[in-house]
Amino acid sequence: MNIAKDNSLGGTDVAGLEATARRIRATCVQLAHDGKVGHLGSALSCVDIVLALYHGWLRVTPETADDYHRDRFIFSKGHACTALYAVLVERGFLPVEQLGRYAVRDEPLSDHPCQHALGLLECSSGSLGHGLGIAAGMLYGLGLDRSPARAAVLLSDGECNEGSVWESAMFAAAQKMENLLALVDYNGLQAVGRSDDLMGHTSLEEKFQAFGWGACTIDGNDMGAILKTLKQFPLQPGRPSAIICKTRKGAGVSFMEDKVLWHYRVPSCEDLGSALAELGAKALHMQESDQ
Repeated sequence: MNIAKDNSLGGTDVAGLEATARRIRATCVQLAHDGKVGHLGSALSCVDIVLALYHGWLRVTPETADDYHRDRFIFSKGHACTALYAVLVERGFLPVEQLGRYAVRDEPLSDHPCQHALGLLECSSGSLGHGLGIAAGMLYGLGLDRSPARAAVLLSDGECNEGSVWESAMFAAAQKMENLLALVDYNGLQAVGRSDDLMGHTSLEEKFQAFGWGACTIDGNDMGAILKTLKQFPLQPGRPSAIICKTRKGAGVSFMEDKVLWHYRVPSCEDLGSALAELGAKALHMQESDQ
């Protein structure tokens, strides 16, 4: 087994990751514009979470991506996949030139993650409510082989409307899956309205705790807070962990933040220019073309 067991995150440079996050966000905006695909606000809200996971918590590298004992990452909110693709390129799992073919027919980077198109993915996603159950099932099987692998799942707040999420939560708690981490991107908006209005103004932290999980709530756009909380995993011994990440939909681009319009809207040329100027960054694949 070649997977490194250190997940201390002790040497992580917060300022450096924040700068990288701006480049990842610039990439998301560029991809949405060029590919004529929406869901940009959802991608921007979760950039910091995905970046933090791949910069220290997940025990997987491009060289060990096929190792049976690797950590698994289930990107359950598949509609926000530009954030995942950009981070995979930044970490060396994918060649940068693939970004230029996002949402092109018969190319690997489809507008919802498809494992048949991109074998690197642990599963296809986009139909919300499945990711937590897939991760729990994977870990149950890995546990039979006494594997040390862990799994992280990124869910959306709207996804937590689905009963299948809570069925999976019960199963994971009953199996004492200490190696399971759920992160909820709580950006407060769903396709048709505000999450609190649709979910009854209840606490997701308290819900997960009631289902037998260790749970906490943090600022999901604060890189330092995310890294600090990941170091505390598992939140409670013998229980799966849930981190409720309060984020801003469209985070990083002021005119997109906290607006349901940007769940589906595709950025115009003017929007693209304004967003990149505010971020002070270029997309990863556009930087390559300048060299």
